[in-house]
Amino acid sequence: MRSRRSLLAVLVSVLFLALLQPATAGAASRDDVRHYVALGDSYTSGPLIPFQRLDPLGCLRSTNNYPAALARELENTLLNDVSCAGADTTDMTERQEIPLGFNAPQFDALEPGTDLVTIGIGGNDHGVFGSVISTCPELRDSDPTGNPCQDHFTVDGVDTLKTAIAQTRLDVEDVLADVRNRSPEATVLLIGYPRIAPPTGTCPGILPFADGDYAWLNDIEETLNAALATAAATNGTATFVDTYPASLGHDACADRPWIQGQHHNLLGAASYHPNRRGMAGVAGVIEDELAARGW
Repeated sequence: MRSRRSLLAVLVSVLFLALLQPATAGAASRDDVRHYVALGDSYTSGPLIPFQRLDPLGCLRSTNNYPAALARELENTLLNDVSCAGADTTDMTERQEIPLGFNAPQFDALEPGTDLVTIGIGGNDHGVFGSVISTCPELRDSDPTGNPCQDHFTVDGVDTLKTAIAQTRLDVEDVLADVRNRSPEATVLLIGYPRIAPPTGTCPGILPFADGDYAWLNDIEETLNAALATAAATNGTATFVDTYPASLGHDACADRPWIQGQHHNLLGAASYHPNRRGMAGVAGVIEDELAARGW
């Protein structure tokens, strides 16, 4: 998706203050720890959340994203975070072109002895997320109280983004099957996307969508999360972790948002992406899931 690649180039250009931080948690020997691999896109990697890692810089991977926050809470857990902004399901098995280089196929991090795998993927497949954020704000002025973005993506009565999400479900099913083959003993958690827009009301200065498109944006995100849940259920050995309910009241319009609005916070979060508070919130939901499993 060209729009996501160009966005990454812009973000990298402002990361001159990035600091290298350790990629793993703890210094215990390999036999003493559980091994955690984090796979995913920018909703996992955490663009612009301090501090940004340099390995590689183009992945916009934060030391305070949800994998890092989770690993700090889990005892005797060694994290290998290979998430990368802009990733889609193809980047699990193929190297991903990023500004200033490449990110290795994310599946290269998986081993037969891996104990925990979290996967946050799907939003970039078939350009769904990029299409929404690049198109909807531009259409607001044409019909501020209507739903011009929904109309734009509806062709002959069919919502083309929902059609794309149906294919994403199949793509994610393939990802989950491959993870299980590579790490047969791992606990595999498929992480859903937190809420971006409020269930009611608008905040055009923060989310510059037409009023009627807020409900449609929620519908698209719920459709994506439902597709991920179905993929996990079909796989049968992975668990979907739904972050959408916990993020209620923490949308981009809220007083304590988990999601950044339309403007980049160069020392906080990329536009339309989770901030540090959001990453901590997602980590808490995952930690609760693991606690219920006896971790």
